[in-house]
Amino acid sequence: MKLVIERAALLKSLGHVQSVVERRNTIPILSNVRIDAKKGELALNATDMDIEIAESTAADIGKGGATTAPAHTLYEIVRKLPEGSQVEIATSSDGNQVTLSSGRSRFALACLPVEDFPALSAQAGTGSDYSHTFTVAAANLKALIDRTRFAISTEETRYYLNGIFLHAAKSDGVAVLRAVATDGHRLARVESPLPDGGAGMPGVIVPRKTVAELRKLIEEADGDIEIALSDAKIRFSFDNVVLTSKLIDGTFPDYERVIPAGNDKVLEVPRKDLFDAVDRVSAISSEKSRSIKMTCEKGLITLSASSPEAGSATEEVEASYAAGTLEIGFNSRYLLDILQQIEGDAARFSMSDAASPTIIRDVADGSAVYVLMPMRV
Repeated sequence: MKLVIERAALLKSLGHVQSVVERRNTIPILSNVRIDAKKGELALNATDMDIEIAESTAADIGKGGATTAPAHTLYEIVRKLPEGSQVEIATSSDGNQVTLSSGRSRFALACLPVEDFPALSAQAGTGSDYSHTFTVAAANLKALIDRTRFAISTEETRYYLNGIFLHAAKSDGVAVLRAVATDGHRLARVESPLPDGGAGMPGVIVPRKTVAELRKLIEEADGDIEIALSDAKIRFSFDNVVLTSKLIDGTFPDYERVIPAGNDKVLEVPRKDLFDAVDRVSAISSEKSRSIKMTCEKGLITLSASSPEAGSATEEVEASYAAGTLEIGFNSRYLLDILQQIEGDAARFSMSDAASPTIIRDVADGSAVYVLMPMRV
């Protein structure tokens, strides 16, 4: 195998694929990236056996072939090469080494047999027959991810909460693609129009690591993302990148049950004013609980926090509120996370009492619902 490729193109592709490779691997081949040279393009592939990223980029192929090389080492070498340089990649005659040359630099890396490299997309028995395929605008997918992923649970014992639940649903009689995440303390539910081909799709739980890798990959994408689904796997394809991932094998809880229906105490408050006030007052709250108290009175809310070590703080924020006085406590970090997702000027809180879940919405956007459990303060 012999090829020449521009450093910037190689670095971009390597950056995408090497990020799924775990730093510590008990299986040596999983530390490597597969390199395929054929028909004017270089194809790179990496996997951790749960996620696989494949990306192709244009290259000047002198002689086709395939090999594997240590992913992180290769990435670090290319990253440190001068900008604008050309990189030549070649394998030794016995196939045990891959050499990388650029200008006066030359590196020789040990290879592992390409036959040993696993292909997630070809694994038998992993539901590789995709039953549903549809396209979603990159902007819509980014919004679904960004506005829900903060609520993904990191508690490994409740593994079925360690991802985003993606499914088809009905909202006021309209078919929607819905993303839901919860960690038991807060819940995020966000919708976007259901794409053609999405009707009847299975409800799937996309793992947290997959969500993070996908979000990095689509950062610069602005076209459509093709999504293919089976009961066990999900595949995202766009530009020259394909991300394939296993799904979490579990049942997502009935989240509708935790969204209260009878919350009649409604508060509307300027989002930025509340965010800044919570941020300031929470500086006093104890590191462990991060609790703040919100006292709602006619036309006004008072935020307060205290801790034996730091002292106390209060701040008033003007708000639209006409119900009876209500004192309710929240985890300030969780409240800030939700307020950060609201893009409009005002947030609407629908509350019942100090012990019941609170619903938070963007006044200007009905496609997202956030639920926050209160705290005792």
